[in-house]
Amino acid sequence: MIRRVVITGLGPVTSLGIGKKAFFDALTAGKSGISKIDTFDTSQYKSRIAALIKNFEPTDYMEPKQAKRMDHFCHYAVAAAKIAADDSGIEITEQNAQRVGTIIGCGIGGLKTLEEQHVNMLERGPSRVSPFLIPMMISNMAAGNVSIVLGAKGYNSNSVTACASGSHSVGEAFEVIKRGQADVMIAGGTEAGVTPLGLAGFCAAKTLSTRNDEPQRASRPFDAERDGFVMADGAGVLILEEYEHAKARGAHIYAELAGYGATADAYHITAPDPAAEAPAAAMRQAMAEANLKPEDVGYINAHGTSTSLNDEFETAAIKKVFGKAAYDIAVSSTKSMTGHLLGAAGGVEAIVCALVIERGVIPPTINYENPDPKCDLDYVPNKAREAKVKAALSNSLGFGGHNAVLAFKEV
Repeated sequence: MIRRVVITGLGPVTSLGIGKKAFFDALTAGKSGISKIDTFDTSQYKSRIAALIKNFEPTDYMEPKQAKRMDHFCHYAVAAAKIAADDSGIEITEQNAQRVGTIIGCGIGGLKTLEEQHVNMLERGPSRVSPFLIPMMISNMAAGNVSIVLGAKGYNSNSVTACASGSHSVGEAFEVIKRGQADVMIAGGTEAGVTPLGLAGFCAAKTLSTRNDEPQRASRPFDAERDGFVMADGAGVLILEEYEHAKARGAHIYAELAGYGATADAYHITAPDPAAEAPAAAMRQAMAEANLKPEDVGYINAHGTSTSLNDEFETAAIKKVFGKAAYDIAVSSTKSMTGHLLGAAGGVEAIVCALVIERGVIPPTINYENPDPKCDLDYVPNKAREAKVKAALSNSLGFGGHNAVLAFKEV
């Protein structure tokens, strides 16, 4: 029997809002969550802006003792998972806990903890390093802490594939349910990389926008004047569920997760391959598994980072897959508003696709003002669009040449 996988719970934790309503309302209103960084001194940095989560209190989602033993990337993951679980109405009990699994991706892990404890060691000696350094720092602890807090005892893992981590985690969770190892998976991505060292590293790599005086206009995917991406913190977690299991408990179903593609550029550690064959292949894989023809796809949530090469080559990949039909598909980059959530991006953008299918509203690509001849698709410029979308793709393309594509369908 073919085991279908549906989405029954959504948990976004972003600079635009926490929870599906606040998040999607801000997206469709074309709001930006990007501002000047005020959590540390950025006066010596070339880029001084990011999309940070304001007024977030970890103890709203966990016990104070638990919160003290987690880095922010775990705080965001636990909050997102609890919001998604509450949204789905799923109850995890001793009877079903072995059938509920967790995969939460993270590209960097507990960078803030690592920085603080390194300073602690240099100033006070190795014996004064916290015994919680390692369990607070390692990236698998997002999935570990989510399973502990929610009591999910099934399949547990995480993907660490840079900016594709969230999509790979959702895709692998999809596979776990399909092959019968779980009935429910808590899946997505999380990140808290906006730290002094994290920002310095991306600045050194010359990947970030330096439009510091206009933070909300800095992320401009596909625009001719784009000058780099904007870092962001947050998490996006979904509840994936086997279709019959969801129906039996009367769960609300947002959409079906119907296909997953994963490939490698095998080209360069950071630059995308100009041939764009590997991301195109990932899209084809996801569409084939979902039994989608090019004309079936009404929306693509692009990776769309606002960097010169990524936007150009992703556009080329879409054209390779869809041919002339590419010009008829709405393609938007919500990173224009959320910033780039790195390992959390795929989880957040999967939530976007599920809501687009359910609500019939496509978020825009804001700050699209100057067309680039090499980026000539319909990027839903600046204003949300009402449209009936029966199928959507979400693209994630990470450093190292990691490509992950998720295909969603109306149920």
